[in-house]
Amino acid sequence: MRAFIVLVQKEFLQIRRNSFLPRLIIAFPILVMLLMPLIMTMDVRQVNVAVVDLDRSTTSRRIASHISASEYLTLAQTTAEYPFAMEALEQGQVDVIVQIPADFERDMTVATPERISITANAVNATKGGMGMQYVVQTIAHTLSELRGEKSPAKLSGLVTIENRYNPTLNYRYYMIPALMIILFILICGFLPALSIVGEKENGTIEQINVTPISRFMFILSKLVPYWLIGFFVVTVAMLVARLVYGLTPVGSIGAIYFGALLFILTISGFSLTIANFSETMQQTMFVMFFFIMIFMLMSGLLTPIDSMPMWAQRFTLILPPRYFVEVLRSVYLKGTTIVELWTNYAALGVFALIFNILAALTYKKQA
Repeated sequence: MRAFIVLVQKEFLQIRRNSFLPRLIIAFPILVMLLMPLIMTMDVRQVNVAVVDLDRSTTSRRIASHISASEYLTLAQTTAEYPFAMEALEQGQVDVIVQIPADFERDMTVATPERISITANAVNATKGGMGMQYVVQTIAHTLSELRGEKSPAKLSGLVTIENRYNPTLNYRYYMIPALMIILFILICGFLPALSIVGEKENGTIEQINVTPISRFMFILSKLVPYWLIGFFVVTVAMLVARLVYGLTPVGSIGAIYFGALLFILTISGFSLTIANFSETMQQTMFVMFFFIMIFMLMSGLLTPIDSMPMWAQRFTLILPPRYFVEVLRSVYLKGTTIVELWTNYAALGVFALIFNILAALTYKKQA
């Protein structure tokens, strides 16, 4: 036991003596939680719209006015020449073109009018698609007001809308739990692996190999400091989410820390297993980067798993972040309990056991 304590103290001493690492551990989670929720968003704003007004009526001017007043749309130009608007679209100055046909207002009262034409720049499919939807909704709202039928005021008494778990539809609330997991992967995944490989490159690991310390004790001493660092990271991330974005967990904080414990055990054991097969830091970083890309893109952190092909959905069952992101989002937004999420906790526990045993078994202690 004394030897184990000495090894853990050695790890903390190495971290403290590193001029860069302590600053990274403190500053990195703060900066990520402060900046990334503002950048990583699926909300589409500032969609530039060009209105080609061939009608030049009260209706067409009102449509243009509503587009200009929209929170998501920007009226870039109003013209009577479609080629001018198309040229702006080709140059990237405009995202959506709305063409109001001639005599549109007159035909609305006496006949079926010619349809309003909407053209979107679909190079950025998300912005083009969402922008077109915003424009369609804005135009429909304007026409409904003009006709005096089924106005939003009348409909509001007939339709009740309730957004459960995320009432404001704030995309940041969806992304913040994913960012916490990314922090775990980068800090609790990379740092233990680099610590092992660093000792290999410096030759200090040979001094450990000639001691009677067992490989299980050595691997455990490498992991314990980063487990504690992981708890520090999740605490900082939760504090920033609460103080800056007003996001507090609806469920138990204990459920979050328990899930964080299992995931930290999993990702640190996984990283040490990779480090045991690597001889240089470059090898470790390339292999870790490969798996981190898979974790981030296929575990539901950035895109919903349900939107993936069926073979990809089945593949995600062997990815540990899949289970932890569901735990974090469910506890944070829905208040789900540990009992209700027991399958996710059980899966993380199995992964933690497997990877930490592999980390100990694959470490070759040679005297």
